[in-house]
Amino acid sequence: MTHWPQSDQQRGSSTVAVAGLVAAVLLLAAALLAFGAASRAAMQAGTAADLSALAAADAARGLRAGDPCTVAGQLASANGAQLSSCQVEADGTTVRVAVDVPLHFSALGITLYQAHAKARAGAPPLADG
Repeated sequence: MTHWPQSDQQRGSSTVAVAGLVAAVLLLAAALLAFGAASRAAMQAGTAADLSALAAADAARGLRAGDPCTVAGQLASANGAQLSSCQVEADGTTVRVAVDVPLHFSALGITLYQAHAKARAGAPPLADG
């Protein structure tokens, strides 16, 4: 029986493989966390836009005190969003709003992502024809 001499060339290679695997798992976890945070920001923006538009439409119809766009801005802020636009349509009771929800990385003090949402509330649109 022939015995081949053992080589030390493979010594420590499993450590490198495990380190690479751990790095890949950490990278995947970071990507999943970022995706989850972006999805949450998008849902938060949608909710803030819907609520702001409804409250602004109520103010435009006189069901709530205040200027429609001021009311929309206050409600957006209370829901963690920033009102980026507000328009009361010609009928005086329909309001369109747009909000932004920033996703901050507080360790670096930067904004990674900004979710944007639009909403309309009020009278149904008139059909053309």
